[in-house]
Amino acid sequence: MTLATIRDRIAAACTRAGRPPESVTLIAVSKEQPHDRVAAVLDTGHRIFGENRVQEAQGKWPDWKARYPGVQLHLLGPLQTNKARAAFGLFDAIHSVDRPKLVTTLARLADEAGRCPALFVQVNTGAEPQKAGIMPDDAEALVAAVRSAGLPLAGLMCIPPFDEDPAPHFRLLAELAARNGLSGLSMGMSDDFETAIACGATHVRVGSAIFGARGG
Repeated sequence: MTLATIRDRIAAACTRAGRPPESVTLIAVSKEQPHDRVAAVLDTGHRIFGENRVQEAQGKWPDWKARYPGVQLHLLGPLQTNKARAAFGLFDAIHSVDRPKLVTTLARLADEAGRCPALFVQVNTGAEPQKAGIMPDDAEALVAAVRSAGLPLAGLMCIPPFDEDPAPHFRLLAELAARNGLSGLSMGMSDDFETAIACGATHVRVGSAIFGARGG
């Protein structure tokens, strides 16, 4: 599959949902992908990419950002507080804010820098013990904490359980966002982004459907 094909599928899903295609931001997830594949997508003009690990992103994106003006980099994976400073300097958005301690750290860094990446609160909609994200019942308190710290809260993010219908999880996230006056919904990946768009996704995170299998 190609980037153009994914864009066509996003546009078609938006049409079915009665939404303009520009209401959905495509994040090309480049984690663990060979450099030539990522460079090929950059050469098409695409500029919005996602990574899961701070250290991996540090090893490749500073050079690419210098070579390709306008790149926006989104952190999608869990963020340890001891990596927050590095993430703060590299990423334009962080989709994995999931605990009060991280909010405190980000607020301190924002005070130092006078700026902050756009933030998404990650919600563990499936209440999976092995997965990052705040539990749904605690999400509103974390949203309030981010706002109280004066940080730029863009919306909510989720990763549904891989063996369940994602639609109820997407709807839950959309309901939480609406209840808290948030418009951003980071949800949907290669296998389910069309369902996510039908449920209101504003950011879809597509990797293997654009680049092929990771590391291949």
